[in-house]
Amino acid sequence: MKKFFQFVIAMIISFIPGFFGVIFTPHGGSDVWYNALNKSVLTPDAWVFSVAWTILYALLGWALYLIISNDKTRFSKGRAYVLFAMQMVLNFAWTYLYFGLHMVGAALFVLIGLIAISIWMAMAFKPISKLASYLVWPYILWMLFAAYLNASILFLN
Repeated sequence: MKKFFQFVIAMIISFIPGFFGVIFTPHGGSDVWYNALNKSVLTPDAWVFSVAWTILYALLGWALYLIISNDKTRFSKGRAYVLFAMQMVLNFAWTYLYFGLHMVGAALFVLIGLIAISIWMAMAFKPISKLASYLVWPYILWMLFAAYLNASILFLN
């Protein structure tokens, strides 16, 4: 039962940026600012973002669960937890800067930091759980794509 609660807590924690971020993200035709922007031809439809982020937050939750539940490790988990928290804060900060304040340049700067922290986090996870480390990489790849989209909007507008 303990493992089940650890899993549920890890999932809830991993979705926190998404729960708060939904306040600022556009919904269909409701965001005049975002819809008016010139975007890359590679910009996916809105539904793709919802599906992708749901999957990515679930993968992060699973990774966090693997870190929390690993009792056999001799490595300190402190760094892994701090880096996880930092990436969550930066994830939310990007959403707020980009969609809330429309500060596309500042958001790109934060996103670059988020990518760096997430790579560091994946490396910190590896000695504790290789699978947890591997589960972070789709998130990093998606953020690299997001950085391309963010930079495209910065330069096209």
